[in-house]
Amino acid sequence: MRDSIASGGVIQMSHGAGGRDMTELIERMFVTAFANPHLSGREDQAVLDLPAGRLAMSTDSYVVSPLFFPGGDIGSLAVNGTINDVAMAGAWPMAISLGLIIEEGFALSELARVIDSMAQAARAAGVPIVTGDTKVVENGKGDGLFVNTTGIGQVREGVHISATSVRPGDVVLVSGYLGDHGVAVMAERGGFDFETTIRSDCAALHGLVAALLDAVPETRMLRDPTRGGLAAVLNEIALASGIGFRIRESDLPIRAEVAGACELLGLDPLYVANEGKLVAMVPPQSASAALAALRDHPLGRDVAIIGVARADPHHFVEMETRFGGVRMVDWIAGEQLPRIC
Repeated sequence: MRDSIASGGVIQMSHGAGGRDMTELIERMFVTAFANPHLSGREDQAVLDLPAGRLAMSTDSYVVSPLFFPGGDIGSLAVNGTINDVAMAGAWPMAISLGLIIEEGFALSELARVIDSMAQAARAAGVPIVTGDTKVVENGKGDGLFVNTTGIGQVREGVHISATSVRPGDVVLVSGYLGDHGVAVMAERGGFDFETTIRSDCAALHGLVAALLDAVPETRMLRDPTRGGLAAVLNEIALASGIGFRIRESDLPIRAEVAGACELLGLDPLYVANEGKLVAMVPPQSASAALAALRDHPLGRDVAIIGVARADPHHFVEMETRFGGVRMVDWIAGEQLPRIC
């Protein structure tokens, strides 16, 4: 199959029909790229040795357009995004399953790029892809490639991450610059030529989470601000916890390039997706330790304390502006950036 890539091969309906072509696609592309003991038996499932204690499980689907963008692609996005969803429960990711829906006529060379990217991301994170499924739909019935992933992980003993754990006075931290992923995808999609290339922040965050929990096991809440950005995360947690938040515009880490691009595109960086950042909420007495732990990790060097949780029967998220006023940070209306992940 990989030999046929050089000759410009494409996905055919037979690649999803359960016959020889499908077997060759799986063997020569997927099994080779994702090689690990769980796949070597060629079973329809993976049998895992699970540790004692609690498990976290998450599933997600990826429909990003375009498939390739500065800093990543749909493959690395799927692996890292699934790892991050599991890690936000205070869990160490153990394994990932993969489902692909491929449109007839999709170039095998592009599929190979995606699969190689997924394999590289999984190896870098130390989280194997242990089982999967492939379906092919007729030309015109899909949009090239859709990806579904499920991840499981072991929750650290003694850690209880939940929105309902957040209390008034808790400190809100963001692990780095906001809006990079959404702007990178939108710029690539629209063909915008900014002076500086804005790259997606796509990254696996389980190591960063582990560093934080080593220093602050009493961390209340973790969330990766993907679709809907920081604004969506804060409003979701406010609703679930029954409290409010006050953040400071002057403390928000946003690159000048991203702020400029958002202004040009008519976007608000607070609502733009991220794929390699986390929002953490910790007790006030633990804020310094959390800041130091995140800053000591390569993915947390640009961490910032951006605000606090506060008692508020209306569950409002408010922002102190640079001009001394206060404005609401409400739920997003409609879809600001469709097909962003």
